[in-house]
Amino acid sequence: MAGGAQERSPLLHLVAGGCGGTVGAIFTCPLEVIKTRLQSSKLAFRAVYYPQVQLGTISAEGMVRQTAVSPGLIRVLKSILEKEGPRSLFRGLGPNLVGVAPSRAVYFGCYSKAKEQFNHLFVPNSNLVHICSAGSAAFITNSLMNPIWMVKTRMQLERRVRGSKQMNALQCTRYVYRTEGIRGFYRGLTASYAGISETIICFAIYESLKKHVNDIQLAPSPAGGSERSSTNFLGLMVAAAVAKGCASCIAYPHEVIRTRLREEGTKYKTFIQTARLVAREEGYLAFYRGLFAQLVRQIPNTAIVLSTYELIVYLLEDRVK
Repeated sequence: MAGGAQERSPLLHLVAGGCGGTVGAIFTCPLEVIKTRLQSSKLAFRAVYYPQVQLGTISAEGMVRQTAVSPGLIRVLKSILEKEGPRSLFRGLGPNLVGVAPSRAVYFGCYSKAKEQFNHLFVPNSNLVHICSAGSAAFITNSLMNPIWMVKTRMQLERRVRGSKQMNALQCTRYVYRTEGIRGFYRGLTASYAGISETIICFAIYESLKKHVNDIQLAPSPAGGSERSSTNFLGLMVAAAVAKGCASCIAYPHEVIRTRLREEGTKYKTFIQTARLVAREEGYLAFYRGLFAQLVRQIPNTAIVLSTYELIVYLLEDRVK
């Protein structure tokens, strides 16, 4: 690639990733709010807010015991609309929009640079290179962006009575700092580090599928170039969707643990302690609350971001050749 193209490509990747991430964040924000509420401990144990969740049963000893039943996506959506209004479906959108562009830029920049370095250490473009690159990029991105995601999660968990005023992002930031200090902004970071496994799995599968997509050769036609480009673009979207879907299903429990750690004034203190507590009190199925909302939100979003990234790189390389 020519020198001028190399200088322009980081800016183009930043703009493309930022725009794609921003649009995706806006359209998928309601699903993210629902997913976060489903992950929260307050959904299962606060009978006032979700009275239909609590079922009283009689144990063998004659004692009344409360059994938590997790509601579905539609029920949570309906409850938010009825009790809080449509605006609550966009809680945390401000921090999301502030963080999405720089986080995409940091991630793709670190991934590209790490891939370049690891290609000199291991077999070029091997699965080991992709795994190490994705893990390194995710570690750096999570460390830098955790305060923003912490504020976003806290805002999404805040419930309100219809018509009442809620904290904005700045007020929420000040409140966290005043009540918990700097350390408060890094709650859930250990769970985010555990979630690096999802990123590694996603990119390992994606890079493997991308090789097969790039190996597809179409028969020559009058519009061969554009046809090949559109087919590869669609193939990359499918590859990204499959990779993200598999990774989310495998590594999803860390998201539930991370949300619990970010709740205000709860009994959840550390990653291992939270995992044990959730498993003991709610069962292992609790680790998959909100998975459907996550898949509906993340799969198309990831497919758009990754395929757009690849398309811009392809178009840039094609123009300078």
